[in-house]
Order: sequence, then C-alpha cells, then structure tokens
Amino acid sequence: MNTMVKIPQGDEKVTVQLTVKELMALAGVRFHGNHSLEVAARKKLNEVLEETYHIESTRKDTIPYDMLS
Repeated sequence: MNTMVKIPQGDEKVTVQLTVKELMALAGVRFHGNHSLEVAARKKLNEVLEETYHIESTRKDTIPYDMLS
C-alpha cells in the first residue's frame, strides 16, 4: 500500500540531542546487552515530535508509524 500522508510544516527542521551511541542504535547498529540505547533514542524523538507539533500519541511511548512519513 502506497498512501501519501501530508504533514504540515513537514520540511521544517527540529533539533534532537542524541549521544553517538544512540544515533548508531537508530542507524541499525546492535549493542548486544544494551537495548536501552535504542529505546532511549526513540523516546527522545517521540518527545520532540509531541512537544513540537502537539501530537497526542496513541500510546505513551510511541507515535503512529504513518505520522513519520
């Protein structure tokens, strides 16, 4: 399914501070025994999205995948 989602101000830039390890975890590097790095990084991204765009997430720790397009 190829659905087009339009996001107002979708090209606007936001700043998120991540550690190098968190960035690597989001890029796909696996830190065996330390899954919390990826979890912490995703949480930071979700918090910035919610604060910047006043998005109410469906669950406390995630936002819908289709909103990221």
